[in-house]
Amino acid sequence: MDHSLSSSAAGSGDTRERILDEAERLVQTRGYNGFSYAHIAKALGVTKASLHYHFSNKAELGRYLIERYGESFEAALLGIDESGTGACDRLKRYVEIYEHVLEDDRMCLCGMLAAEYVTLPEIMQKSISTFFDLNEAWLTKLLEKGRAAGELQFANDAREAANALIGSLEGAMLVSRAHGGREGFRASARLLVEKICRAR
Repeated sequence: MDHSLSSSAAGSGDTRERILDEAERLVQTRGYNGFSYAHIAKALGVTKASLHYHFSNKAELGRYLIERYGESFEAALLGIDESGTGACDRLKRYVEIYEHVLEDDRMCLCGMLAAEYVTLPEIMQKSISTFFDLNEAWLTKLLEKGRAAGELQFANDAREAANALIGSLEGAMLVSRAHGGREGFRASARLLVEKICRAR
């Protein structure tokens, strides 16, 4: 990493990250269509012109949000892979990623955006699909290896099971917002994991 950046350049980078952080919070709590640049500008005490300097339009901001979120999620998956634990424990840790998001009364960023998918710019739709492709591929590999090792059990092929699991977790998050809260999500997630993991 280059630490020779000027203070102005560093400040510009800080502002960019603050914008992304606030936009992420807004999407996760009220949806992409539920906020505007005016909301971000007010929260950060900056002008809308400053926002447009860093992100020319809201669609560009949304694309960067999804890509950053995807990179963070991918890093979390890599951490699970490097843990050296069994398939069942890895599956539980995967579920914990979703649960952790709920700690701040937020939803999965891409889950929230998926609910608004048909209204989103095409550039964002492609990025959302990429995020779910990443999750599908990782889970499919985990499920295949887990079943081959006799640790996991599920019907149909691994890719179908992976998609069903992702959909169930995203749905459980949304329902928990209106009914049950974090405890409701935990109960639903526990049932999903117990169904797939063999008793040991």
